[in-house]
Amino acid sequence: MPIDLRRYRDEFPVSQSSIYMNHAAVAPISRRVLAAMVRLLEDVHHHGLEHGETWLEAYEAARGSAARLLNADPGEIALTKNTSEGISFFANGLDWQPGDEVVSVASEFPANFYPWKFQERKGVRLRLVEETEGRLSLDALSQALTPRTRVVAVSHVQYISGFRLDLEKLGALCADRGCLLFVDAIQGLGAFPIDVRRCRIACLAADGHKWILGPEGAAVMFLNREVLDKVSPSTVGWTSVRGWRDYSSREFVWREGASRFEAGTLNTVGVYGLGAALDLLLEIGVGAVGERVLELTGRLRRGLRDLGHKVFGPLEPCEASGIVSFVPRQGRPADIAAHLRAHRVQLSERGGKVRLSPHIYNTEEEVDRVLGLLS
Repeated sequence: MPIDLRRYRDEFPVSQSSIYMNHAAVAPISRRVLAAMVRLLEDVHHHGLEHGETWLEAYEAARGSAARLLNADPGEIALTKNTSEGISFFANGLDWQPGDEVVSVASEFPANFYPWKFQERKGVRLRLVEETEGRLSLDALSQALTPRTRVVAVSHVQYISGFRLDLEKLGALCADRGCLLFVDAIQGLGAFPIDVRRCRIACLAADGHKWILGPEGAAVMFLNREVLDKVSPSTVGWTSVRGWRDYSSREFVWREGASRFEAGTLNTVGVYGLGAALDLLLEIGVGAVGERVLELTGRLRRGLRDLGHKVFGPLEPCEASGIVSFVPRQGRPADIAAHLRAHRVQLSERGGKVRLSPHIYNTEEEVDRVLGLLS
């Protein structure tokens, strides 16, 4: 079913003030996300804790929506403060042995590097695979695996090149080689479908403030029930245990499911916003979102090439994402970025390249306007 673009574009008033193509950095929130957060703040403003039970309902609803998005069970979802926290929970919670190995990608965003680098103090070896001209070969990842590989830690979408991994093929490879697949999904979740069952993902983490179109500081972590008891919480709080609602209890038994990693009071206003953002994506359908995003980025890549700019990263739709990075045909990337910003185009510079990242509510006319500014 075609997307009612006008209806969803109206959800984002930012479209009236600029051409917003910076979703790979921080996305603007929609009207309904704002409304959900304001509703909670106004309730607390006027009533304090009186309606506190509804906060718990909002937590459960957000876990449920995240589970639907991922084809997971709500009990496999933890609400965290950001992607880094989810990655660290998994990396710090595994029972590492000296000589164990993690295979990752050299060009990963720091959030998916330092938690694994930190494990070197336990004798873990971090092996990094290089991208080639902005593309990541599954064969290169396969060749990096050894009998000591415990985890393959990759981003679904690389933050500079925009290369989108085939997680289903990678998950099958990991299962065949007996290692766990961890996915930093922040640059893909919300824009493209991810089925954690089909992809055999052990753990996944993603903040809501990029392609999910939610607020900062509210994230999801998926932890497969099959590995749940193999990951020890590294942070413990009063809500980590089964009897968390009995304040006098001192029985140390982990809470059921991934919520044991929620060590204390959550970012409630953020969860309200995150839940509304997830529900918006589920309403549209992530498959439809992905098709729309690829239409826009395909138009961008073709136009940039026609103008003589060098597009960095994948060109084929099966490897492409919502990120288009390019090296200008002339001039410094910083100067080109400043020129675009002066004309109310929101974007980023990453790795010596200009990075554009449209979302579902952007239009072909906006893409053409950007291309006209680069001609």
